[in-house]
Amino acid sequence: MTIASFIVKNALRNKRRALLCILSVAVSLFLFVTLLVGLREMTVPPEDVNSATRIIVRNKISLANVLPARQRTVVERIPGVEAVTPFTFFGGKFQNEQPMFAQFALDVAQLPRILLEAHIPAEQFKAFLEDSTSCVIGRLTAEKYKLKIGVRMTLVGTFYPCTLELKIVGLYEGTLDDRSVFFHHKYFDEATGNTGIVGTWWVKARSLEEMPAVLDKLNHAFVNTSAEVRAESERAFQMSFVSMWGNISLLIHSICSVVVFTLVLVTASTMSMAIRERFRELAVLKALGFRRRELFAFILAESFGLSMLGALLGIGGAYVLFTQFSIAKMTQGILVLFELTPKIMGLGALVATALGIVAAIAPSIAAARMSVVQGLKTLD
Repeated sequence: MTIASFIVKNALRNKRRALLCILSVAVSLFLFVTLLVGLREMTVPPEDVNSATRIIVRNKISLANVLPARQRTVVERIPGVEAVTPFTFFGGKFQNEQPMFAQFALDVAQLPRILLEAHIPAEQFKAFLEDSTSCVIGRLTAEKYKLKIGVRMTLVGTFYPCTLELKIVGLYEGTLDDRSVFFHHKYFDEATGNTGIVGTWWVKARSLEEMPAVLDKLNHAFVNTSAEVRAESERAFQMSFVSMWGNISLLIHSICSVVVFTLVLVTASTMSMAIRERFRELAVLKALGFRRRELFAFILAESFGLSMLGALLGIGGAYVLFTQFSIAKMTQGILVLFELTPKIMGLGALVATALGIVAAIAPSIAAARMSVVQGLKTLD
């Protein structure tokens, strides 16, 4: 019998206990990395090259305050601005519920110049341009609600006292969030009777290099007017919503700490129980000439092996789930992306490594203090 086979045999001596220990580690680390991935997705909105050059311009006082439509001519003349469109959030109910997709009124002709990554068939976009009561919707929303081209979508206003009857003429995909509904701002103006106002401006800068200058000029373009603005990148705008949730980072990290602490207690208890049952065998090994550090190495290898096997199942299972299956479909569009990054996987592996070491400390100390005579007197 080799030392490796000796360690494996001891670790699997009580197969039920070993299996439960491995599953405890696997489930706990799966939950641990899932919480961290969820926190990352909530606090670090995904961004691509195209979204990096998009800007949201809102009222400086509050997002609830509207802006005058006459500002558009000023924004369009700012150097570095490639395209601009009104971008007004409607927030209507669909099928008597508050849906998980956003609805925006805009200048349809500018959509391809700003949302470059959205893929809409040419014939569908042409129909979108020609019909002021039409809309295009994200493929995820179409699949969730089983909507098809030609079907009418009714949005009952919550912020605005009107109901929109929109005809679906196209589906778009290719963005980081294929859920939104886009429709004509002209139709929105007619339905609400609020001509001459917009919610925000959606601006596309020509390049990343020109972004800082464009942001600065936008912020100073309407100083000392009745509708001063605040311009920020699309990413910064998304982050401002995250900040409204409070200290969610502290909450998630607190839960992760409790998970890890509980896992340490369970694993340490399992290892202590397993070693206590083998005191006589350890005493025999001492009598045969094995030193304390060698016994510690046996216990550490057993603890480390169980922890890492659990980590492989837990972290590996999370990786397979988040990469091979559509999180958007599984969560009915509540979550769009769930990226298990190497950093999070490494953190999970680090926790498993520390767990294997910490769980071996108490039983190793007990085995070190035990004399050969005391160990031989121990009952199995």
